[in-house]
Amino acid sequence: MLKLKVSGEQAQEALGAALAAASPVNCVIYLIGDLGAGKTTLVRGFIRSLGHKGAIKSPTYALLEPYELPDRRCYHFDLYRLADPGELEYLGLRDLLQSEAVLLVEWPEKGEGELPPADLAIKISHNVESRQLQIKSHSKIGDNLLQNLDLSVWNSRYS
Repeated sequence: MLKLKVSGEQAQEALGAALAAASPVNCVIYLIGDLGAGKTTLVRGFIRSLGHKGAIKSPTYALLEPYELPDRRCYHFDLYRLADPGELEYLGLRDLLQSEAVLLVEWPEKGEGELPPADLAIKISHNVESRQLQIKSHSKIGDNLLQNLDLSVWNSRYS
């Protein structure tokens, strides 16, 4: 398990970019934390670093926001408003799982039983001054992602 202290939105986005650089084209990343913890900020850094130029917002009402990027597909889920895990079927989850893609899932506990298992789980706790992140691998893909995670630039600017 990797533990990090992150101070500020720019640092959170930069960490997302570092995760994107290390991630394979096919993985599942769970983002766990309270409202306002910075889950979407981390996703924003991830998606922007892969070449997306437009807005990146939390898909709280749509539940899913797809991103077709130059070298991969990413699907950002925000399951906060999900009433029943079975609703994921209506979003076409099975079809999404058939293709190579990165799934970034906020509030994964709401989709328990329907979501694929996480390769990597990122738990974010926050207070007024900073975020505490615990990044834990749950698979060989997650192990490789953590091994490939280069935090040297991030550490020199934000730690």
